[in-house]
Amino acid sequence: MKSLKILFACSCLLGMMWSCTDLEERPVGILAPEAIFRTANDVEVAVLGSVGLLATEQLYGRQFTSALMLRSDMVDIGDRGTVAARIQMNDFNMDDNNAMVLAIWPRFYEVISAANAALAGSEIVTGSEARINALAAEARFMRAFSYFHLVRNFGEIPYIDFFVSDPATVKNISKTSVATIYQNIIQDLEFAKQWLPDRQPNNVRTRATKGTAAAYLANVHLTLENWQRAYEEAKWVIDNKDRFGYQLMEDFQDLYKAHLADGLAEHIFAVDFLGLQTAPGNINVDFTASMTGIRGADRSGWSVNVPSLKVYQTWPEGDYRKRVSFDSAIMMGGRLQPYPNFVNTQRPHIAKYTRFPGNAQGEFQQSDHNYPDMRYAEVLLIAAEALGEISGATAEAVGYVNQVRARARNEAGVMNSFPADLNSGISKDEFIRLVIEERRFELAFEHKRWYDIQRRRMGNEVFLGPNSLEPRSNFSEARDYLWPIPRQELENNPNLLPQNPGY
Repeated sequence: MKSLKILFACSCLLGMMWSCTDLEERPVGILAPEAIFRTANDVEVAVLGSVGLLATEQLYGRQFTSALMLRSDMVDIGDRGTVAARIQMNDFNMDDNNAMVLAIWPRFYEVISAANAALAGSEIVTGSEARINALAAEARFMRAFSYFHLVRNFGEIPYIDFFVSDPATVKNISKTSVATIYQNIIQDLEFAKQWLPDRQPNNVRTRATKGTAAAYLANVHLTLENWQRAYEEAKWVIDNKDRFGYQLMEDFQDLYKAHLADGLAEHIFAVDFLGLQTAPGNINVDFTASMTGIRGADRSGWSVNVPSLKVYQTWPEGDYRKRVSFDSAIMMGGRLQPYPNFVNTQRPHIAKYTRFPGNAQGEFQQSDHNYPDMRYAEVLLIAAEALGEISGATAEAVGYVNQVRARARNEAGVMNSFPADLNSGISKDEFIRLVIEERRFELAFEHKRWYDIQRRRMGNEVFLGPNSLEPRSNFSEARDYLWPIPRQELENNPNLLPQNPGY
């Protein structure tokens, strides 16, 4: 559960950061860690600030999550009257002045700045070694988390791992190689795995634990095609699931009921929004449900992030996850209307975030959702994919997929026959294909598909191939696996040149 303590920490943190960017006549002094951090509690404020900054409109409240959705082949623009930046992101024709990119880049660096501040504070305050190291570990997790998202979308970027006491020290910073960034991410996550607790107070899933760090290590190694390491980290999480309190929820629908989200056993790391509450700097401002809701319904959304009709039509009817993931009919004017009668975008819409939003405004703004960035189901599928690459469709690898499929057969206590278990007699290539498809269904609209397309280099197949769910004739592998570095960053710091190819 997110508390008002996190909102307070975010507000304090932003006040601290903004206080050193005053461009008026009065010059601002150089910040020093010893002037800010006197106790471990001060360090925790900075850590909580880094955590809370994820729950902002620029990141998990709309911009970042929408960008990941729209970039994939699972979500298309619905209402084409929406702002141009979203259409450009979706259509693979954006430039380096895209408003979504301009919002995402600096916000992630604010998260990193907060984590670096906490780390600087941890080095000078006194307290028990266990507590200080746990706070440093959480800060290093948040730094690794942010760079993991940034490096996948932007490639070579500035890597800042120190407290910025004087803005001049980073004015002309150069880019860091992708290999070095990943090396640093892994080092941070390994430190986090060593020093984080098994569970956080009140069993919250919005703060990292040892299991969280290991799950992200598995994901990082999967991305780098370090199959053995990915398997080992995922297997460690699976073998210790009871220690960390992880399990698959019995009913898939329960994952998307906002009133059940706090401490949900399947969540390994989630971003928590407090319904109907906001703070300065777009903190706790959430529009994700609004973006996916149905414009013109009795409870209207905005019909922006809407799957193509082919995504819905090609999803097997027997899959309970389809009924959880989509609204194909909605109340309009007091009558249940099928999607061909929707007033704006005549396609089934995403239901995961609008069906049970908890406390929220009329068009779903400021919902109560905890948006998962990592679920236990994904760890099972990481283990399956990595082991499949090592050994093929072994009984163990197939068993991980079948755990996910067995849960998918449970429709509110009624057992279905679909999806059937896989067997170990299939080829390695077919097994890997089925695991990627299982990820597409299980993790649909949870901001994962773009990363699968990117790391597996599937762009030509999914956007240009004959079976494309969302054809994009101008998709270019030479350009579109990365986003452009924001133009304003290049103008402020020429050392960030060259721009990513094609922009």
